[in-house]
Amino acid sequence: MDLTQGTAKEKQDRSKKMMLWFGIVSLIMGFAGWTSAYIVSSKREDWLNNIDLPQAFFISTALIIVSSITYILAKKTAKQGKQKQVTNYLLITLVLGISFIVLQFVGFSQMLESGYYFTGPTSNIKMSYIFLIAFVHILHVVAGLISLLVVITQQLRKKYSPENMLGLELGATFWHFLDILWVYLIVFMFFVK
Repeated sequence: MDLTQGTAKEKQDRSKKMMLWFGIVSLIMGFAGWTSAYIVSSKREDWLNNIDLPQAFFISTALIIVSSITYILAKKTAKQGKQKQVTNYLLITLVLGISFIVLQFVGFSQMLESGYYFTGPTSNIKMSYIFLIAFVHILHVVAGLISLLVVITQQLRKKYSPENMLGLELGATFWHFLDILWVYLIVFMFFVK
Protein backbone atom coordinates (compact mmCIF):
# COMPACT_ATOMS: atom_id res chain seq x y z
CA MET A 1 0.00 0.00 0.00
CA ASP A 2 1.35 3.38 -0.96
CA LEU A 3 1.01 5.55 2.15
CA THR A 4 1.27 8.71 0.09
CA GLN A 5 -2.01 7.88 -1.64
CA GLY A 6 -5.48 8.73 -0.39
CA THR A 7 -7.38 11.76 0.77
CA ALA A 8 -6.02 14.18 3.33
CA LYS A 9 -8.38 12.67 5.94
CA GLU A 10 -7.18 9.12 5.20
CA LYS A 11 -3.55 10.24 5.54
CA GLN A 12 -4.32 12.05 8.79
CA ASP A 13 -6.16 9.00 10.19
CA ARG A 14 -3.21 6.74 9.29
CA SER A 15 -0.77 9.11 10.97
CA LYS A 16 -2.86 9.21 14.17
CA LYS A 17 -2.98 5.41 14.29
CA MET A 18 0.77 5.21 13.66
CA MET A 19 1.51 7.69 16.47
CA LEU A 20 -0.61 5.64 18.87
CA TRP A 21 1.31 2.49 17.95
CA PHE A 22 4.66 4.29 18.39
CA GLY A 23 3.52 5.25 21.89
CA ILE A 24 2.38 1.71 22.68
CA VAL A 25 5.68 0.24 21.50
CA SER A 26 7.62 2.68 23.69
CA LEU A 27 5.48 1.71 26.70
CA ILE A 28 6.11 -1.97 25.98
CA MET A 29 9.84 -1.29 25.96
CA GLY A 30 9.64 0.51 29.30
CA PHE A 31 7.71 -2.26 31.00
CA ALA A 32 9.95 -4.89 29.38
CA GLY A 33 12.88 -3.12 31.03
CA TRP A 34 11.24 -3.17 34.46
CA THR A 35 10.20 -6.80 34.21
CA SER A 36 13.71 -7.71 33.03
CA ALA A 37 15.18 -5.90 36.02
CA TYR A 38 12.69 -7.78 38.23
CA ILE A 39 13.96 -11.11 36.85
CA VAL A 40 17.62 -10.15 37.29
CA SER A 41 16.98 -8.88 40.83
CA SER A 42 15.16 -12.11 41.76
CA LYS A 43 18.60 -13.77 41.95
CA ARG A 44 19.60 -11.55 44.89
CA GLU A 45 20.00 -13.16 48.30
CA ASP A 46 17.55 -10.74 49.92
CA TRP A 47 14.76 -11.52 47.40
CA LEU A 48 11.58 -12.70 49.14
CA ASN A 49 10.03 -15.72 47.40
CA ASN A 50 7.07 -16.27 49.69
CA ILE A 51 5.17 -13.01 49.16
CA ASP A 52 1.64 -13.27 47.85
CA LEU A 53 0.18 -10.48 45.75
CA PRO A 54 -2.73 -8.62 47.37
CA GLN A 55 -6.19 -10.02 46.68
CA ALA A 56 -7.31 -6.57 45.49
CA PHE A 57 -4.91 -6.88 42.52
CA PHE A 58 -6.77 -9.96 41.30
CA ILE A 59 -10.19 -8.35 41.70
CA SER A 60 -8.97 -5.27 39.84
CA THR A 61 -7.71 -7.57 37.07
CA ALA A 62 -11.23 -8.94 36.61
CA LEU A 63 -12.60 -5.38 36.47
CA ILE A 64 -10.17 -4.19 33.83
CA ILE A 65 -10.93 -7.25 31.68
CA VAL A 66 -14.66 -6.51 31.94
CA SER A 67 -13.93 -2.87 31.06
CA SER A 68 -12.31 -3.99 27.82
CA ILE A 69 -15.42 -6.01 27.03
CA THR A 70 -17.64 -2.95 27.60
CA TYR A 71 -15.36 -0.89 25.32
CA ILE A 72 -15.69 -3.59 22.65
CA LEU A 73 -19.47 -3.42 23.04
CA ALA A 74 -19.32 0.37 22.72
CA LYS A 75 -17.47 0.04 19.40
CA LYS A 76 -19.87 -2.64 18.19
CA THR A 77 -22.95 -0.57 18.99
CA ALA A 78 -21.32 2.52 17.44
CA LYS A 79 -20.97 0.62 14.17
CA GLN A 80 -24.69 -0.12 14.43
CA GLY A 81 -25.50 3.55 15.07
CA LYS A 82 -27.01 2.89 18.53
CA GLN A 83 -25.83 6.12 20.15
CA LYS A 84 -27.47 5.71 23.57
CA GLN A 85 -26.00 2.24 24.03
CA VAL A 86 -22.56 3.51 23.00
CA THR A 87 -22.73 6.19 25.68
CA ASN A 88 -23.89 3.69 28.31
CA TYR A 89 -21.07 1.24 27.52
CA LEU A 90 -18.50 4.03 27.61
CA LEU A 91 -19.78 5.24 31.00
CA ILE A 92 -19.65 1.68 32.36
CA THR A 93 -16.07 1.43 31.07
CA LEU A 94 -15.24 4.67 32.90
CA VAL A 95 -16.69 3.40 36.19
CA LEU A 96 -14.80 0.11 35.83
CA GLY A 97 -11.55 1.96 35.07
CA ILE A 98 -11.92 4.16 38.15
CA SER A 99 -12.77 1.07 40.22
CA PHE A 100 -9.60 -0.59 38.90
CA ILE A 101 -7.49 2.29 40.22
CA VAL A 102 -9.28 2.33 43.59
CA LEU A 103 -8.64 -1.41 43.98
CA GLN A 104 -4.98 -0.95 43.07
CA PHE A 105 -4.65 1.46 45.98
CA VAL A 106 -6.51 -1.01 48.21
CA GLY A 107 -3.85 -3.52 47.13
CA PHE A 108 -1.12 -1.06 48.14
CA SER A 109 -2.82 -0.71 51.53
CA GLN A 110 -2.91 -4.48 51.90
CA MET A 111 0.83 -4.65 51.20
CA LEU A 112 1.50 -1.89 53.75
CA GLU A 113 -0.65 -3.67 56.35
CA SER A 114 1.46 -6.79 55.77
CA GLY A 115 4.56 -4.74 56.61
CA TYR A 116 5.89 -4.30 53.07
CA TYR A 117 6.95 -0.80 52.05
CA PHE A 118 8.27 0.81 48.88
CA THR A 119 11.36 2.25 50.59
CA GLY A 120 12.90 2.44 54.02
CA PRO A 121 14.49 0.01 56.44
CA THR A 122 11.60 -2.47 56.25
CA SER A 123 11.34 -2.40 52.45
CA ASN A 124 12.38 -5.23 50.17
CA ILE A 125 13.57 -5.05 46.57
CA LYS A 126 10.78 -7.37 45.38
CA MET A 127 8.06 -5.26 46.98
CA SER A 128 9.66 -2.10 45.65
CA TYR A 129 9.38 -3.52 42.13
CA ILE A 130 5.76 -4.53 42.69
CA PHE A 131 4.89 -1.05 43.99
CA LEU A 132 6.77 0.59 41.09
CA ILE A 133 5.34 -1.55 38.30
CA ALA A 134 1.76 -1.31 39.61
CA PHE A 135 2.02 2.45 40.23
CA VAL A 136 3.45 3.22 36.79
CA HIS A 137 0.65 1.15 35.25
CA ILE A 138 -1.88 3.17 37.30
CA LEU A 139 -0.45 6.36 35.80
CA HIS A 140 -1.04 4.96 32.34
CA VAL A 141 -4.57 3.93 33.27
CA VAL A 142 -5.14 7.55 34.35
CA ALA A 143 -4.01 8.56 30.84
CA GLY A 144 -6.44 5.96 29.49
CA LEU A 145 -9.24 7.46 31.61
CA ILE A 146 -8.46 10.93 30.27
CA SER A 147 -8.61 9.49 26.77
CA LEU A 148 -11.91 7.80 27.65
CA LEU A 149 -13.32 11.09 28.97
CA VAL A 150 -12.44 12.72 25.64
CA VAL A 151 -14.16 9.86 23.80
CA ILE A 152 -17.25 10.19 26.04
CA THR A 153 -17.34 13.96 25.47
CA GLN A 154 -17.10 13.47 21.71
CA GLN A 155 -19.79 10.79 21.90
CA LEU A 156 -22.12 13.12 23.80
CA ARG A 157 -21.51 15.74 21.09
CA LYS A 158 -22.54 13.10 18.54
CA LYS A 159 -19.16 13.20 16.79
CA TYR A 160 -19.10 9.43 16.18
CA SER A 161 -21.09 7.57 13.57
CA PRO A 162 -20.67 4.25 11.78
CA GLU A 163 -18.67 6.17 9.14
CA ASN A 164 -16.55 8.21 11.59
CA MET A 165 -15.21 6.26 14.58
CA LEU A 166 -11.49 7.05 14.59
CA GLY A 167 -11.39 8.66 18.05
CA LEU A 168 -13.42 5.81 19.52
CA GLU A 169 -11.16 3.26 17.83
CA LEU A 170 -7.96 4.95 19.02
CA GLY A 171 -9.27 5.19 22.59
CA ALA A 172 -10.33 1.55 22.52
CA THR A 173 -6.94 0.41 21.18
CA PHE A 174 -5.10 2.22 23.97
CA TRP A 175 -7.53 0.89 26.59
CA HIS A 176 -7.17 -2.71 25.37
CA PHE A 177 -3.40 -2.31 25.43
CA LEU A 178 -3.56 -1.19 29.07
CA ASP A 179 -5.77 -4.19 29.84
CA ILE A 180 -3.45 -6.69 28.16
CA LEU A 181 -0.43 -5.03 29.79
CA TRP A 182 -1.92 -5.41 33.29
CA VAL A 183 -2.88 -9.04 32.68
CA TYR A 184 0.71 -9.69 31.57
CA LEU A 185 2.09 -7.87 34.62
CA ILE A 186 -0.11 -9.67 37.17
CA VAL A 187 0.63 -13.07 35.61
CA PHE A 188 4.33 -12.18 35.48
CA MET A 189 4.46 -11.10 39.14
CA PHE A 190 2.41 -14.14 40.20
CA PHE A 191 4.62 -16.71 38.50
CA VAL A 192 8.08 -15.11 38.71
CA LYS A 193 8.79 -15.70 42.36
